[in-house]
Amino acid sequence: MRNETTGGRSPGSRRRPALLWLLLPYVLFLAVLPLVNRVTPTVFGLPFLFFWMLVATLATPLSVGLARRGDLKRGRG
Repeated sequence: MRNETTGGRSPGSRRRPALLWLLLPYVLFLAVLPLVNRVTPTVFGLPFLFFWMLVATLATPLSVGLARRGDLKRGRG
């Protein structure tokens, strides 16, 4: 039987769109890698692939922090 108060979902399940931020590292490291696998152009004297990995590494804690912040905000609301 459907639970009418939660729109048919079980009481323990809920949508958490903030967790979509956790897909960013996956996309930056794996999905886009074949597109950026090149030596030229150089950015700040670094080969493009190395620069891309550096940016992806720095973006990972940022995306995890945004996901955590959004999840905590949803939990309080």
